Amino acid sequence: MKLVVVSAGLSVPSSTRLLADRLAAVAAPAATAPEPAPADVRVIELRDLAVEIAHTFTSGFPAPALADAFAEVAAADGLIVVTPVFSASYSGLFKSFFDALGVTDEDALTGKPVLIAATGGTARHSLVLEHALRPLFAYLKAVIVPTGVYAASEDWGAEGLDARIGRAATELAALMAGLSGPSRASGPSTGRPLPKRDSFEEVTPFAERLAALSVPGPSPAP
Repeated sequence: MKLVVVSAGLSVPSSTRLLADRLAAVAAPAATAPEPAPADVRVIELRDLAVEIAHTFTSGFPAPALADAFAEVAAADGLIVVTPVFSASYSGLFKSFFDALGVTDEDALTGKPVLIAATGGTARHSLVLEHALRPLFAYLKAVIVPTGVYAASEDWGAEGLDARIGRAATELAALMAGLSGPSRASGPSTGRPLPKRDSFEEVTPFAERLAALSVPGPSPAP
């Protein structure tokens, strides 16, 4: 079982990467329990791919290192995604990575469990999980873990953060274990769920809908 962590932290050391590592440390063994071997964890640092992400939008295809990261995400049984908060939302680098991924494979996250998390300088931005990250991954057809984790500067070392990390990571592990079972519908080569048909592609003409209602037309003039 594979767990992929996407961290959009820019500094070294990074509180965003620290939060990502603490979530993975709980989720990896829980996803394979009671087996002693934890899930295989792959960490993707977006700051190392920033130039390649930008070039993807002008060239139309990813460079090798970015293509490898996309392949890791597509093959994952679960994702942990963590971004710093900029201007009350996710960072541009974070959004650009998933935009570029969608251009390459629009169904890469379909049916995949995703734990959303963010870091910021103040607790006033904690709703970024609900108004920015959750809608983004809902649009990408991911299965979003109910509990998201936001860590402000004052949360580190304070009571409560460990409990939120444990709860969210355990929920992700449960989804990974459930969705990676033999009954999960999968594609022929990637192991990902088959993309569902988009109902918006089949639009019934309005004239047909009126005809189906058998609405009588105006009476002819005497």
